Amino acid sequence: MFATVLKTNVVSKELLNDFQKPKAIPEELVRALNELQEVRGVAVSERSVRKRLEEHDLSARTPAHCLLLTREHRVARLLIAHEHRNWGIKEWGRILFTDESRFCLRSPDGRQRVWRRTGERLAQCNFVPGISFGSGSIMVWGDISMEACTELVVVNGGVMPMTANRYIRGILEPHVVPFVPFIGNDSILMHDNARPHIAQIVNGYLDTVEIHHMIWPARSPDPNPIEHVWDIVGRRVKVRTPAPANLRGLSAAVIQEWQEIDQAVQDLFEF
Repeated sequence: MFATVLKTNVVSKELLNDFQKPKAIPEELVRALNELQEVRGVAVSERSVRKRLEEHDLSARTPAHCLLLTREHRVARLLIAHEHRNWGIKEWGRILFTDESRFCLRSPDGRQRVWRRTGERLAQCNFVPGISFGSGSIMVWGDISMEACTELVVVNGGVMPMTANRYIRGILEPHVVPFVPFIGNDSILMHDNARPHIAQIVNGYLDTVEIHHMIWPARSPDPNPIEHVWDIVGRRVKVRTPAPANLRGLSAAVIQEWQEIDQAVQDLFEF
């Protein structure tokens, strides 16, 4: 019995020592303490800083993340906004909005929800089974305009990455170049700043075939309305019954939904 009590006392002392060890002060508090010391010339304890923050309902949170913008980035954004602020349906109707998008066979998109009580997050009924890497995916390319849209292209079966040469031979040459006369010789190509799109060889090819393209500043928002089309297609594919069972079925489903989005595209261009 004496040994048991002695062992209990030893454990209690060890636990007590752990609780009495000084805790690491968060970096934000250290910075605040240093700033107070530097600006006000006073030494303030960590406890005092915490109390004052709590009195004003301030607590440590994960910060929102954004791109680091320099003055040059902001100026470029402002210039492009001023350049297009008076554009109407006539001007935007000349734009060929192009983009790539990836569709996964099975992948959570953050929209699925479960109804549960607090503390039941790990209950068996609240788990959603998943497969690593979504069980495969496809990469597609498309082009929309106010008048029509091109056919959807499955890029290399979604396996090989897009490069500048593949972009020219597999996208621009067979799909964009023949589509431009349909929109008009004054049409303008819009694609994002992905590396294959802005490569020197791609810019040279566009100059050769006399296709004007819109230049967007680096680190600027993506205003391409085709992003809404991808969302529509993705939602429609997700609710299909039966769901695609393999990548070939997924490709067929995405292509079919793309072919039926004419009205959705027209709605995007209504001002």
